[in-house]
Amino acid sequence: MTRTTITMLLILGFAFVPRAEARDLRQVLNTGTLRVGVTLYPPWAARASNGELVGFEVDVAKQLAADLKVKVDLRAYDVDRLIPALESGEIDLIAAGLAITPARAIHVNFSQPYAEGGIALATHVTRTANVKTLEDLDGESHTIVAVDGSAAAQLAKRLLPRAKLRLAPTQDAASRALIAGEVDGYLEDEPVPTFLALDNPRVIDMPLTRPLLSSRSAFAVNKGDPDFLAFLNAWIVAHDADTWLPTTWTYWFKSVRWRERLGNASAR
Repeated sequence: MTRTTITMLLILGFAFVPRAEARDLRQVLNTGTLRVGVTLYPPWAARASNGELVGFEVDVAKQLAADLKVKVDLRAYDVDRLIPALESGEIDLIAAGLAITPARAIHVNFSQPYAEGGIALATHVTRTANVKTLEDLDGESHTIVAVDGSAAAQLAKRLLPRAKLRLAPTQDAASRALIAGEVDGYLEDEPVPTFLALDNPRVIDMPLTRPLLSSRSAFAVNKGDPDFLAFLNAWIVAHDADTWLPTTWTYWFKSVRWRERLGNASAR
């Protein structure tokens, strides 16, 4: 058998390997399994020391599957792989704190929002004792820290143009600067500011009730399946009304009790 013949046989063999196919809601119900894509970024999703996935989106996916009376198959992806995985049929649904954007809506259909995030402000209690409004921070006597190259850094320049902006290389470096009292405030994606305040209540405060820049997250499904989208929207309305969604959100994003469930695992 020649090398050319072997190569052609291999090509033909790969051509007939069954590929995953995008499934609609009816097919999910018929197969009895809901394949859900998540991203390992706590508290949305994280892997505990025993290998189990835990997190807000994990609870959401399990409740979705329970309401559909199917099993859940959780699959972890990097965020830039989520939509390709959905489009290729590897998963049926994305539940990963995925923010609604027009660019993403070209590729997927979004449900209505079921979670909210954004960029928030954490402040040093002592250094901002006399600060009453956001405008009070916008002066040369105040320093705001943000991660270099982040959307928060751009927002700081726009909202607090007169304040000094200190650019940190990482979230950890920015957090340490705020805790040490080297800066007055820290702009960052939630829930980092909230958790800083919870972990350091005598040092760090969350002076604003809402993020300075909000983003809304939704489920994402493949295009062409209105029944799936209708079910997801009804599910969100029902579990918002019965308080399951807000209660679950509060547990994962307004407390740190969930860290005990990670054991000694790193927050990957």
